[in-house]
Amino acid sequence: MKFNTEKTAALAGHYSDILQALGEDPNREGLIKTPERIAKAMQYLMQGYNQDPEEIIRGALFKEKYRQMVIVKDIDFYSMCEHHMLPFFGKAHVAYIPDGYITGLSKLARVVDVFARRLQVQERLTTQIKESIQNTLKPLGVMVVIEAQHMCMQMRGVEKQHSITTTSDFTGVFTNAITREEFISLIK
Repeated sequence: MKFNTEKTAALAGHYSDILQALGEDPNREGLIKTPERIAKAMQYLMQGYNQDPEEIIRGALFKEKYRQMVIVKDIDFYSMCEHHMLPFFGKAHVAYIPDGYITGLSKLARVVDVFARRLQVQERLTTQIKESIQNTLKPLGVMVVIEAQHMCMQMRGVEKQHSITTTSDFTGVFTNAITREEFISLIK
């Protein structure tokens, strides 16, 4: 990834100030390059703001008569909680039932990454993935389930190490309980 020099310098200045406010010496040997490293890391982790998920899907759109469930499960992702700027990570499971068009399977994983690489809450992440696929492919339905661990719950606050948060959202034919149950059984 190519980093914007001006943005890196501006962010690094702020991180240097944060280190100092925490009681550290940003000029200490081990910290001299830390503000720049954090600035570059944050640009990398937040690169989803500069990507268009619908363009990604349209880049591999194929006419196809297939009208059964397409599932990509266990898509690893990581994101940053917008409330504490701590990571949350887990797996996304994405399904759609085509209505004339399919997309490359890797595009579904890339859509997950685009939205995950922004400041997020898991609930919004789930819905954004669903809406992007629905708006672009116009399938008979989309369903997204996300299972994640949140460092803001593990490292601070309630400090619950093994809790997993599950969210789901769906459209179209997935409003039918039987279709949803088929998806759930296939991702188990």
